Amino acid sequence: MDFLHTLEHHLLDHPLGRSFAVGGIHFQITEHLLLLWIGAAIILVTFTLAARGWPLIPTGGRSLIELFIVFIRDELVMPSLGEEGLHLLPYFLTLFFFILVVSLLGLIPGSATATGNISVTAGLALCTLGLINLVGIQHFGFLQHFKNFIPHGLPAWLIPLMLPLELLGLLTRSFALAIRLFANMIAGHIVILSLLSLIFLLGSVFVAPASVGAAVGLSLLEIFVAFLQAYIFTLLSCIFVGASLHPH
Repeated sequence: MDFLHTLEHHLLDHPLGRSFAVGGIHFQITEHLLLLWIGAAIILVTFTLAARGWPLIPTGGRSLIELFIVFIRDELVMPSLGEEGLHLLPYFLTLFFFILVVSLLGLIPGSATATGNISVTAGLALCTLGLINLVGIQHFGFLQHFKNFIPHGLPAWLIPLMLPLELLGLLTRSFALAIRLFANMIAGHIVILSLLSLIFLLGSVFVAPASVGAAVGLSLLEIFVAFLQAYIFTLLSCIFVGASLHPH
């Protein structure tokens, strides 16, 4: 997308778009950041218009959005969190649609997949990690929330060993969320690039049809992967938050 590179160039020329440092860490507007903003804007506009019954949004489109909402509510949130977790539904809906839209934007030729950036997936995983502890502390209190990590009936002499391991497991689950999404989204692009590179590496015109055909097929498969990874990330987030809300 040439307009994306042009927009990035203009923003970098603007005083607000120049690099700045906070605590020795440099921040700058990048292509992935622009795609995150574009994805957030698409979600905000689409859902605002759909919720208001805007005539430019077809009824079928609203029904499709409602289908996803009902599915996430009934198949992901309710089984993991129960009735008392329904107030968290907006977070999981935002998580699902944000990952989906940003991943689909990355399939546009000339664009980039923001969910193939470890910083983006780590940020999403940290949001879930924060919610896990926030829900547990709100429901049980600070001390009891962390006591819930210790299995019931555990001998006292094992508690100093098990508590750090359980807390490490909490961090490991969040780390796995970030790595799973990052690896799955970037893997497809690497394979497609490798297939197209065969044309130049082998230098044979007969390789081009097979390489291009395989690349196109994998690109179509990545549409399914975008839906699948958004679903898996949301499902695992529901399970982890539900385990904090229902430690038994």
